[in-house]
Amino acid sequence: MLQRFSIGLRSGEDGGHTMSFSPFMPIAANDAEVIILESSSRFGGWLWSTRRSDGAIFEHGPRGIRPAGAVGCNTLNMVDDLGLGGEILPVTYSHVASKNRYLYVNRQLHRMPSGISGLLRTVPPFSRPLLLSVALEILVKKGKEDDESVHSFVSRRLGKELADIAVDSLCRGVFAGDCRKLSVRSCFPVLHNAEKNRGSLTLGMLLGSGPSSVVPPGPLAQRSMKESWAQWSLSRGLESLPESITEHLQQTGKVELHRDTAVEHISPSASGWKITVEDGVISADHIISALPAKALSSVLPSSCQPLIQLLHDIATVTVAVVNLEYEGSILPVTGFGHLLPSSEDPGLLGVVYDSVPFPQHNRSNGQTTRLTVMMGGAWFQEVFGAPEAVTDERLLARATEAVQHHLGVTTAPSWSRVNLHRDCIPQYYQGHFRRVESMRSFIKENNLSLSLIGSSYDGVAVNDVIYSGRTAAEELLGTRL
Repeated sequence: MLQRFSIGLRSGEDGGHTMSFSPFMPIAANDAEVIILESSSRFGGWLWSTRRSDGAIFEHGPRGIRPAGAVGCNTLNMVDDLGLGGEILPVTYSHVASKNRYLYVNRQLHRMPSGISGLLRTVPPFSRPLLLSVALEILVKKGKEDDESVHSFVSRRLGKELADIAVDSLCRGVFAGDCRKLSVRSCFPVLHNAEKNRGSLTLGMLLGSGPSSVVPPGPLAQRSMKESWAQWSLSRGLESLPESITEHLQQTGKVELHRDTAVEHISPSASGWKITVEDGVISADHIISALPAKALSSVLPSSCQPLIQLLHDIATVTVAVVNLEYEGSILPVTGFGHLLPSSEDPGLLGVVYDSVPFPQHNRSNGQTTRLTVMMGGAWFQEVFGAPEAVTDERLLARATEAVQHHLGVTTAPSWSRVNLHRDCIPQYYQGHFRRVESMRSFIKENNLSLSLIGSSYDGVAVNDVIYSGRTAAEELLGTRL
């Protein structure tokens, strides 16, 4: 019988740039059923919102969450349970932010094709209609490898041009990563399964590509389907979500929450584990760890050496996030934002036009435009050098220069904030699925009371990581939550 349960929060996600949200959970045998250990002074990790006194809200991590699929439904059900339904800010598929997404190629903004007419015509920066690539894709034979890079997969099935421009940009926007290294099986499992099970992406999308998880939709999830939401946020920013979770857990009286409590070492004990922190030792029957893979590898005992090496091999990237506010309406186009392929500018990942999808987060008086510039990722060291040596001034200058060149904005921002997120997004390189399988096999074969959740393993989006926590809890308790 489990005596004590402990959790901790970290985070990230969607809306153009994906980071991750996650909880560190041990289960110990003292008074509380749950203990949450958080190394920083705040819960929420990459889910981090600045709320100014004039009503303006700026997201330093994820800015929108997608409602689609079982994982999206699961998150919305949790939002319902927390009583946050009234604070939802939905963005429908018919909204201009959903319909208009841009690529910055050859020093010009290009609207991505959408609708049948867009697919039938040749639209710059592409040299042929996208529908032609889709139609020819049905004739492509299955790949023989159990995994390959995203770039290789898309080049093989849809053509090198789409891989070099659209998919390269997409991987930079979602993973801040290099599509020539990222695994299609782990980063885009829907595409991998469509080819594997249907022999074609087109047929896979039309007919389905295999069994998927089902989460019964609550009222909010049902509303999202009825109204065709593409993404959503919260009226006080996405940090409201971990704040509400924290408040809910405190109210149960069965949870201990510890901030500023970094895990220094984990060692086996007769009852499970001993977790060493600065102020002492916590006994735990089971640990559910959402620590980043490398962080977990540094605190595990030497008896877990094979697992330690596997964890250590999961790479991460650093992203600079620069929030900017400009007076008035300064955008030459309206839409979600724009991304850049690595061939255009390796240091610049993209610019999100925050005021378009979520004008409710603008300040209450006077028209302004809020933007977020994302930089670095897999190219950070190459472009900016060592993260510890880069100044905020340099990053701000680079961001405002990008806004000037890409959007023609000649005025200086009236407000700005620079955040450097070190090692914020795990990179699922080719063979990632085998590494994760090996980790969990080692845990099972050695009867370790340890569960791995978080963005290092099964998905980097907020929805993915929340769902991984739910799955681990269900497996531990032997029941469906």
